[in-house]
Amino acid sequence: MDDLVEFVDEGVLMPLNSGLPSEGNFEKDFLDVLRMVAPGTSLRTALDDLLRARMGALVAFDNGNMEQLIEGGFRINAKFSSQKLVELCKMDGAIVLSKDGKQILSANALLVPDSSIHTKETGTRHKAAERTAKQAKTLVVAVSERKNKISIYYGETHHQLEISSEILRRATETLQILEKQKEVLNELVDNLNISELKRNVTVKDVSSVLQRIEIIKRIVGVVDRYLVELGKEGIIVSMRLKELIGNIYEEEEMIIRDYFGANSSALTLLEKMDFDFLLDPLNIPRLLFEELHDKKISPTGWRILHKTNLLDRYVDSLIGNFKSLDNILVARDKDLLEILDNEAMVAFFREEIYSLREKLNLGKRI
Repeated sequence: MDDLVEFVDEGVLMPLNSGLPSEGNFEKDFLDVLRMVAPGTSLRTALDDLLRARMGALVAFDNGNMEQLIEGGFRINAKFSSQKLVELCKMDGAIVLSKDGKQILSANALLVPDSSIHTKETGTRHKAAERTAKQAKTLVVAVSERKNKISIYYGETHHQLEISSEILRRATETLQILEKQKEVLNELVDNLNISELKRNVTVKDVSSVLQRIEIIKRIVGVVDRYLVELGKEGIIVSMRLKELIGNIYEEEEMIIRDYFGANSSALTLLEKMDFDFLLDPLNIPRLLFEELHDKKISPTGWRILHKTNLLDRYVDSLIGNFKSLDNILVARDKDLLEILDNEAMVAFFREEIYSLREKLNLGKRI
């Protein structure tokens, strides 16, 4: 969050982020909504205080579509704070906040959405919350004193907030799955490295790596969702996630460039695959390579050559002249000399390739 932190009592609380998101990508918008009620925000602090006090509450954000849905109550127009919200919730009726959540606009208000709007809720408070969220396309939070639960309604979406310990448990379990997938990926990348340097790469080698990277990216998306819900309590999970991800996104981009070209749409196709489609090992070679047989192929060499200490201009020249890694690896010294300027650079190039092979032979990662 870019906003300044707000110091309240002995703790440090994060503000309400930047308020309700503008219309756009729904998943991204909903994650922004979750950030507004994540542990560590002043709003979540107030909601948790209401739960502990066994108090009910109805909090709506005025995004400009609320004027016809509010009756009665009285104007507050005060700067938001968790203490003020808790005190105002001791009265009946809804609390109305500004779109950015920085102002308490009114209290003890009655929400009167269209009663014909379908709702799955049974309680009066939750019915009003769901219908208001749908009609005004805004965020409404309902706290149930009977069920001791916090429900958020955003447009057509209903989501029940869980206690941090439960989300942390799920995030930890998902990280364990991610660790196992990363181990599999490391083995596949090692195999691809060896195959490229031995000039023996097949469609299956490349497809297996891309498939595993995309599976990992899907799992990362799940953990990211948990991290949003955890707020500041997810710091340790976030650190471990960064360690596990490493450079897999860059690795995938270089593989795509090596086998499909810099302007390929292959990455877009991969990211659009649903999970079930992705799990079938035949789908990637069929869709990307238009090949079902384990055909031998050759990379241009961007990925492997960038693992050496060669300057980028030399890498560009080598690939521009020889067109593939296979041709570069079998090139004669006199042909390399035309590109690498002098015999010392040719010798340096040979040493770099030899060093990569030795590391792989010793079981080290490159």
